[in-house]
Order: sequence, then structure tokens, then C-alpha cells
Amino acid sequence: MVPFRQFLLKIHSRCNLACDYCYVYESADQSWRDRPRTMDLATVRRTAALIAEHARTHALAEVHVILHGGEPLLVGAARLEAMLRVLVDALDGVAALRLTLQTNGLRLAEDPTLLPVLARYGVRIGVSLDGTPANHDRHRRRPDGRGSHADVARALRLLSDGPYRPLYAGVLCAIDLTADPVETYEALLEFSPPRLDLLLPHATWHTPPPGLPARTTPPRTPPGTVPEEPVPYARWLCTVFDHWYGAPSRRTGIRLFEEISVLLLGGTASSESVGLAPVDLVVVETDGTIEQADSLKVTYPGAPATGLDVFGHTFADAARHEAFRARQRGRADLAPVCAACPRAAVCGGGLYAHRYHPGAAPTPFAAPSVYCQDLAALIDHIAGRLSEDVPELVASARSVRG
Repeated sequence: MVPFRQFLLKIHSRCNLACDYCYVYESADQSWRDRPRTMDLATVRRTAALIAEHARTHALAEVHVILHGGEPLLVGAARLEAMLRVLVDALDGVAALRLTLQTNGLRLAEDPTLLPVLARYGVRIGVSLDGTPANHDRHRRRPDGRGSHADVARALRLLSDGPYRPLYAGVLCAIDLTADPVETYEALLEFSPPRLDLLLPHATWHTPPPGLPARTTPPRTPPGTVPEEPVPYARWLCTVFDHWYGAPSRRTGIRLFEEISVLLLGGTASSESVGLAPVDLVVVETDGTIEQADSLKVTYPGAPATGLDVFGHTFADAARHEAFRARQRGRADLAPVCAACPRAAVCGGGLYAHRYHPGAAPTPFAAPSVYCQDLAALIDHIAGRLSEDVPELVASARSVRG
């Protein structure tokens, strides 16, 4: 059993934006409708106690708690402080507590009482931003249709300059193929992020992403040296990679590129998007339900569910659940075509949700990623660039590229 080290708490289940690509509200799973808006303190206390118990049992030196939503800052400053106090007290003397919050940024700009609370507890803050004002506001709008970029920019300036800079974890950007990749990257750099996350839109074989043709049959053989199908996401990402990698100085980190590079060099990645490391993240919803990653919401209704909750079960029970065990078996749980691919140790089959195909067997997740060709092209491109600069990688890069 692989212990959990990351605990994602849904402290508020609603949002003050209506993003058109949202995997929580616009996807197949609509369970948010039946959940309370806010996680109450009794649920936080029970969850914190279980995290501490899990850390003691497995002698974990540190645990990561991610505050999430919906939009987590809708809980308000007073409730947020109470929740953080519960978590800090529960883990005191048990394990180092690393706190992170992912937000759309609007409340940071609107409520000046929030940042001091987050600073008192050392909460690192990630903000969602989709590039230029026009590109961002195309998708990330308020319920009344107004754009949100201006307020997000205000929040990011509060984080990037001045006393709150130590809290700034970085920026998360969803890839939009209609947006110029270099223009998008440069727009994100305007806010001096310590790190960027460039996210492939959550999609499946059943509901393919924008820009990729509907393909009912996943590939049966590993991609060749030259991909057989269009790879628009690889082209977009490769353009950003070249701009980032070839710059005279490194102005930020880009998680996807760094983790692929580490894997190509023989290291281990910490992301579930690439690599074969066992998944160590568990989700607790506002009602105390224990679930798998939110990305599964794009597959089918109830996909993230485990039937467990913090009041009747422990995180040890969750770790033994077959749904989590399936995501901890590495290469053994990949589709045959993935296991046979020389890139398997790097792409890891792609994000679990992106493998969903209703006709796959023995489970609907036993297919390659819907981004298989794109991942292959991106990995090959990065391997090629690295092999030019790291002599020891030449043989490894050649084996990956076939």
C-alpha cells in the first residue's frame, strides 16, 4: 500500500466564475450539485485527525494539504483562518505541514483580509490565468458574462511584488490552441511566476479535446518516429518549450517540461500527468466524501467516487481501495500498446482520466491517452533538444525516439 502524501480538501464547492471548460461544473459528473457549499469545521477536524493518523502510521516527514474548490476563497477570511488553525494544530509535532491553495484570484483582489490570513499560515498560492486578456476572458468569465482578467491581474500583482511574494507558488494555464503559444507564454511571464503549469484540456476518447478529431479506436501500436496523426497540442507545447529552453536566462519553471526532462534523464517525476510514480493524492469533498482526482469527472457520472467518507473510514481504507491501487501499479496497469512503447517510463500512459474509453478492456481506463500522439511528439522533441546539450543522454534519447 502506497501512503497518501497529498490531501486535497474541497473547502468550498461553488465558484464565482463560469469557465466554459470547467471539469467540475461542465463535465459528465455533476455530483457537486448535491454537496454543501462549504466544508464545515467538524468535517475539517475529522479530516485533519485522519491526516495526522495517516502520517503517524507511515512515519511521514511531511504532508501536503491543498485547499481547493470550486473557489476556496469564497469561504471568507474568518472561516479560512479557523480551518487553517485546525489543520496546523492537528499536524503539530506529527509531520511538517505544507499548505497550498489554488484560486482563480478574484477574491484576493476583492478582499484585503484574505492575504494576511494566508501569510500567517504560510499558505502557498497558485493562481489560474489563461494568457493574454483576450484569451483569458474568452473562457474564464463571470456568470454574468464579464471577463475576469483585470481582477486576476490585480491579484497577481499583489503576489508578485511586495511582502506576499514568498506565498506565490505560480500560475496555472489551460492550453487553448487558438491562442498564440509564445504570446500566451509572454503574457504569463508579465506576472513573474516562480513556476508555470501548462495543462492539456481534460478530455477522453469519448469526448475528445478541441482541435483533435473524434477517434473511436485508440492506437494499437506505439507511435512511430513521425506521428501518424495531427499533433496540434505537441506543436503548441514544442513552440513554448523552444522559446523557454533557448532563452538566455530561465525566467520561470514550467512543470511539464521539467518533469519530462527529469524522466528522460532517469529521474522520477512528482506529477500524475507523466511518469509511472504511484499516485499519492486523495480528495475530500465538502461533505467529507473521500474521492479520487477531480480530472475523472470528465469521464462518466460517479467516476471519482469510492463509497468512503471521513466519518466512517480512514485514509488507510482509501489506500486499499481498488480504484487507488489501480493507479499505483505503474507499468503493469498500462494498456498493452503503452507498455510496449519506449516512451512508457516518461509519459506513463498520460493522465489517467485521459485514457478513458468506454470500450476498453478490462477497464475503461485500459487505453492510451487521447493525447498519445501529442505526448509522443513532445517527448521526442524534448529528448532531441536535451541530447544536443547533455552528451550522456544521447543514447537514451535515441532509444526513446526509436
